Amino acid sequence: MRRMHIMSELRLFIGGWASGGFLSDSKIDGRVVPGSQQQWITRNCELGSWQGGVWNMAFMGVVNPPAAGGAWTNRQPHTVMERTPVIAEKTFLFLDGGAYAVFLPDAKRDSIGTSWSKGNEAGKTVPLSQFYVAHENTDTAATMNAALSEGKHLLLTPGVYKLNASLKVTRPGTIVLGLGMATLRPQNGTPAIEVADIDGVRLADLLIDAGEKESPSLVQVGPPGSSASHAANPTYLYDIFCRVGGAGAANVDKAVVINSNDVVGDHAWIWRADHGAGAGWTSSRGKNGLVVNGANVRYYGLFVEHFQEYQTLWNGENGQLYFYQCELPYDIPSDAAWTSGHSKGWAGYKVADNVKKHSAAAMGIYSYFRDAPARLENAIEAPDAPGVTFKNVMNFWLSGKDGSAVEHVINGVGEASTRSNREVRVPSYPVKN
Repeated sequence: MRRMHIMSELRLFIGGWASGGFLSDSKIDGRVVPGSQQQWITRNCELGSWQGGVWNMAFMGVVNPPAAGGAWTNRQPHTVMERTPVIAEKTFLFLDGGAYAVFLPDAKRDSIGTSWSKGNEAGKTVPLSQFYVAHENTDTAATMNAALSEGKHLLLTPGVYKLNASLKVTRPGTIVLGLGMATLRPQNGTPAIEVADIDGVRLADLLIDAGEKESPSLVQVGPPGSSASHAANPTYLYDIFCRVGGAGAANVDKAVVINSNDVVGDHAWIWRADHGAGAGWTSSRGKNGLVVNGANVRYYGLFVEHFQEYQTLWNGENGQLYFYQCELPYDIPSDAAWTSGHSKGWAGYKVADNVKKHSAAAMGIYSYFRDAPARLENAIEAPDAPGVTFKNVMNFWLSGKDGSAVEHVINGVGEASTRSNREVRVPSYPVKN
């Protein structure tokens, strides 16, 4: 939920389980009650108050966040970060004097609060005449690529776009904006969308649905070996949803691959199916949810679930992660079928061994080894380097076969999460004496 002014109390649940979410650039006059929400990230909001929390609740650049003093426990599951290092709020469609246009908010650094509540929001208005407006029944990859190559932005109206080739974003500053969960579905084993190593691209509101023929990725930002600096004008990824299975058999190697430097991600849910049509260890395959090869990449609100190897693999230097929700795969057929070779299982979050600088905060990794009594040695694997730090990380044993366990939270630290000891928390790594 983004860019809302709620002049009352806000309740984030209606009873039963509520399994996580994202709230940004919003003003809530009353209190926010998360209720049964298990994990949540709130970024650049202004709150009347916040009441409670379950496992992992993160706050960045928030006016009036909850207190977060003392130990990080199930009674105090809050991680509060005073400012947001860099963000441009999400691009959106609006009526400008009776005509549709798209607003492109400016980037802000070390920010607190919303972009709009004090008026005079900085940004750029782009008339709809500069967009190619696509429709599922009449447009193909060829028509949309032709428009992109002519310098148009792309607005995808609601629908399922079956792509026989990748959408190619090659012009700096291009906007690709979906409406109504516009869905891109590759048919021929290609990525759905490929972005060149360029400045200032904004991708927003897209559901990318893997096809049965395996794609190397669903979203690729920058080709392999990208090296240009984009610090002055980063690419932004907003509300990117990826689905591998659930609507039929589907296969991908790595769902999202970021090769460019300085990319900013602002909420993603990258999901391999644990239920639905085509879900299964051999019918819908996916090795990794997110692979980051670029340097100086930031992600706010990253949800990655059920992939068959590392859920997230971070190879680039100076990565920064703020809030992570991860479920390990449910459908491991046997302990022997799920091993990285150097340890039991595949970590839910892996920082490559050669990385010298990386930071991550507010991380929850959950296990439900439904089909076999699998064991994972470490939920998080990272190099022991002075510049590699973690704050407020946890494991939770949701359910599973007897004997299943995640043996440590990070690099041998933290006891096993099991049926009898479900929740294990590590407030900092390296461990502070």
